[in-house]
Amino acid sequence: MFERFTDKARQVVVGAQAQARERKADEIRTEHLLAALYGVPDNLALTVLDAFTIRKEDVLADIDALRPDGRPPLDADALSTLGIDLDEVRRQAEEAFGPGALDRTRAALGGRIPWFGGHIPFTRSTKKALELALREAIHLGHNYIGCEHLLLGMVRADDGAACHVLLGRGFRLDAARVIVEEIVKGRRAG
Repeated sequence: MFERFTDKARQVVVGAQAQARERKADEIRTEHLLAALYGVPDNLALTVLDAFTIRKEDVLADIDALRPDGRPPLDADALSTLGIDLDEVRRQAEEAFGPGALDRTRAALGGRIPWFGGHIPFTRSTKKALELALREAIHLGHNYIGCEHLLLGMVRADDGAACHVLLGRGFRLDAARVIVEEIVKGRRAG
């Protein structure tokens, strides 16, 4: 499948691995693909995101707010309704086990002990997003997989964090497909 990727789409996949390493993740998740899109200048996905006024700074802040396992942060207010004070829990843990104790737990590391050397595997959701990028390209009648298809695939893989970040910022899949079709038609005509 990777032979159908454009050079820029390949750069995104390589960039996603770098994003995962930078964020100390032991798997490449969809939010790493999304962040990597911003590292490849002048790609069509950025034009699509711009059409929705989805800004790089906002997306990266949303990604940075995710927990190490790619899930949204715990809602302290929701936990307080159950009588759980996160600040107090952290204070007691650090008092007993030293500063940053909760950040060193298996749960804080995404349920696994991270491996920082060599190849980083894709999560099931990321593999699904890549497969759906191929399906989007076929659906649009394109014989290649570009950054725009990766973007559409991430949103179709609705179990990944990238989908939730994008939808939370106002991204709409059907409208994005129309934007991609119009831009590609314009490039062919021009």
